[in-house]
Amino acid sequence: MTPEMLYALRDQSGVPSHPVIFLILGVITFALHIAAVQVMLGAATLTLRGAFHADMKWRRLASAMLLTAKIAVSVAIVIGVAPLLFVQVVYDPFWYTSNVLSAWWVIGFILILIAGYISLYAFYWKNHDIVAHGGRNGYWLVLSLALLLTVGFIVHSLSNQMFYPERWIEWYAPGGQIDPSGQTLHQWHLSRFLFFIALSAPVIGAWLLAYRRYLQGAKETDVAYLDFVLNLALRLMVIGGVVSVLIGAAWMMTLPEKMQWFAGSVWMWLAVAALLAVVAMPLALRARLDRGVWGYAVFGAGAVALIVVGAAREVLRFVTLLGSHGYDAMDYRINMDWYSTVLFFVTFGVIGGTTLAYLLTVAWQAGQQKTGTYTPSALVNRIGQWSVGLLVAWTVAYFAIGFWVWAR
Repeated sequence: MTPEMLYALRDQSGVPSHPVIFLILGVITFALHIAAVQVMLGAATLTLRGAFHADMKWRRLASAMLLTAKIAVSVAIVIGVAPLLFVQVVYDPFWYTSNVLSAWWVIGFILILIAGYISLYAFYWKNHDIVAHGGRNGYWLVLSLALLLTVGFIVHSLSNQMFYPERWIEWYAPGGQIDPSGQTLHQWHLSRFLFFIALSAPVIGAWLLAYRRYLQGAKETDVAYLDFVLNLALRLMVIGGVVSVLIGAAWMMTLPEKMQWFAGSVWMWLAVAALLAVVAMPLALRARLDRGVWGYAVFGAGAVALIVVGAAREVLRFVTLLGSHGYDAMDYRINMDWYSTVLFFVTFGVIGGTTLAYLLTVAWQAGQQKTGTYTPSALVNRIGQWSVGLLVAWTVAYFAIGFWVWAR
């Protein structure tokens, strides 16, 4: 497919802001999304491992990780919308074509995601007291993990099909016979998919270090449990990190010809260095993990490393589509829309920041109080009121502008 044909498939109305903004936001939101996914996968796996264990430390961890997985899957779904939107803005000829070629799976994606979400909650509903009674009906959690991994594989395949415009006609009309069913996933790269799944081990390890520090802040007295969490976290980070790098190496060695430039590139080495630095961080901090914010810093560093990995992934896509197919996302026609641009950043930064600050503050302070009923301070209550007020104001403004535009 020629560059002219790809450009013709673009949205002729252009984009509402400079493409670089969408590319940067795509990287950041992808990193946040994949972090939530990896926390969910790691937490659910630890729940499955610990819920049916005789050791009470494992059962206690399983109970905590079940709550974590339940929240993480919701966060992953909500944030996961954003990187898909940013991809379809600047790479619309590739993303929409890939979706049409596998339309059956795109529609099924939603149904499978719903089923996976419900299965996780089914396990949660049946296991309110894992510590005392152990796990029950573990097949619900196994089913949930299988379905959610299937969802990830579908998105992985759709993303890979974007890279092969030269094969679109072959996929749409194999042997010259048009097949409009969209029932086939045409392209995937298993080691690439497994790389992002394997990262859930070091990511949940970093999460466990933060969880342990949180318990220490709440004056946890069970030293044996704290040591158990620490040792498990370190094993997951070191072993999981090494396995992830090895799978990443397999990905680099099996890159298709058009992408082989990426293996050994500075971006690839930056991603490797970032991941290894996070894996080595708790080993370097040692006793400082028990002081101040250092126990949380490892997970924060992990989030930064995922942004680096996300940036390298975006460079791989951008350069491949430019070099092999002559498509430059940066020359997309700009039809500047200041209202939508400002609205996005206000929503993301001001409203989202205020609401998130309130929720995190309440969760933190409530968790640090060992006895009695938690009562937020006047300042925390005021932040909560601001959060609600801002959400109400945003909703009113959204519909008011819509009706104003409609009435013109």
